[in-house]
Amino acid sequence: MTVFEHHEYDGHEGVHFAHDRESGLHAIIAIHNTALGPALGGCRYWTYQDSEAALTDVLRLSRGMTYKSALAGLSFGGGKSVILADPRAQKTPAQLQAMGSFVESLGGRYHIAEDVGISVADVEVMAERTRHVAGIRAGDAGDPSPATAFGVFCGIRAAVRHSSSLDSLRDVPIAVQGLGQVGMELCRLLFGEGARLFVSDLNPERMKQARERFDAIPLEGDALLDVDAEVFAPCALGGVINDLSLERLRASIVAGAANNQLAEARHGRALQERGILYAPDYVINAGGVINIAHETRAGGPTYDRARAFQAVARIAETLEEIFRRAQQQGIATSEAADQLAVARVAQATHRAA
Repeated sequence: MTVFEHHEYDGHEGVHFAHDRESGLHAIIAIHNTALGPALGGCRYWTYQDSEAALTDVLRLSRGMTYKSALAGLSFGGGKSVILADPRAQKTPAQLQAMGSFVESLGGRYHIAEDVGISVADVEVMAERTRHVAGIRAGDAGDPSPATAFGVFCGIRAAVRHSSSLDSLRDVPIAVQGLGQVGMELCRLLFGEGARLFVSDLNPERMKQARERFDAIPLEGDALLDVDAEVFAPCALGGVINDLSLERLRASIVAGAANNQLAEARHGRALQERGILYAPDYVINAGGVINIAHETRAGGPTYDRARAFQAVARIAETLEEIFRRAQQQGIATSEAADQLAVARVAQATHRAA
């Protein structure tokens, strides 16, 4: 099977494979669409089952970045990269530098940033070999995780307001899956609003921290699916909404930071059929890329955090529009979001022609 026949291939402008013998780098960069501007997307450093799984991930993620930037009103296209290795055992400065050289070889068509397994410090090492980086320490910007968490927080408030007409999250039960930088910050924001938290993470220490700091109830494995929560917030890896999880899911809303939360596109319709409101992932988790856009526009030292976070807060307005469109047309919110994103990319393509 070629890339062109892959089930996640969506007319991608480019799929680039790299191997650096000296550092051991094996990586893929996928550029989905650059009609709105150069492709922007994080680098995921992950131990994939095989190269097929890595290709599937990078194709899906890069398409999501196109839609994310389009609905956030940003002048960026969609791209993503993956490094196929164990970040805990195999990551080296030489490997990160080689990745920077790989990005540089694309001549600015792709800008790289942090993602799962890649920190801001790692991106700074890549920046030794490429100018095309985002989300590094510029002024007070740097790590986009707080902005991502804030956007998800605003999105959850919008979803709860749409679903139950509540203007407050006080005493609202929310299940947060994944306590990385984004998930933990999201818990802090939700706790500050008085939400009742249930959490899970593969790291027991993180669950202990969430219990101590936010009075969260820690649960093992996928037990969060069985909680009578108003909101289920996936903040780990994707594919969490699938045939098996849908049978158990008891939340009224799915709204979280993870990318590619739907295992397949049809699961968006399945959520709608079950009366579960879905906040499309690439809309609600766009805070990080919005923050990066403000960092890039500011040119570094003049970055205005308050202004950037005001823009992130408008994620709620975008979600409200998507909820209304879906309701009016009788379609899934995932379908409404896709339609809106595709239309905006098509308009940009037409203008450029």
